[in-house]
Amino acid sequence: MKEIPGNIDFSGLTARRLGPNDREIICVHRETMFLEAGGDPSELRVMTEHFRPWLHQRLLDGRYYGFALMDTGQPVAAIGLMNIDWPPHPSHPALDQRGYVLNVFVEPAYRRRGLASTLMKLAEAEFAQRGMSFAVLHATKAGKPVYEGLGWANTSEMAKTVS
Repeated sequence: MKEIPGNIDFSGLTARRLGPNDREIICVHRETMFLEAGGDPSELRVMTEHFRPWLHQRLLDGRYYGFALMDTGQPVAAIGLMNIDWPPHPSHPALDQRGYVLNVFVEPAYRRRGLASTLMKLAEAEFAQRGMSFAVLHATKAGKPVYEGLGWANTSEMAKTVS
């Protein structure tokens, strides 16, 4: 297992890598994140029902990785990371992958302590260690100022549900 990048302040907490045993806490964090962003509880339960097996396989084979910040053995914040296939692009002209950040969550009692920023710094260091120089994320309204403060910029992405 790779070392956790150094020179990051964990605010008295310990950091560890995510693993298969973290599936349920990731599911809870993800559902809570979307609920706090205004999601419909019944739709989110369906999402989690389908996300759980998707996540399980990816935690087992390493396609989903990330970090949790722990306070006396309890995860109080976490971040998910993935490498996604993407054709060479002006933002990464020689690379066929980009990093993807998802499921950034901090328990309410631990917010406003810089933990999301700490997780993002861990993510950036991990992407660099894996040779990825470009990463993307989708920000909630609450997360957007955190990411902007770390130098992340808005892109021109658009979306549509198709049937």
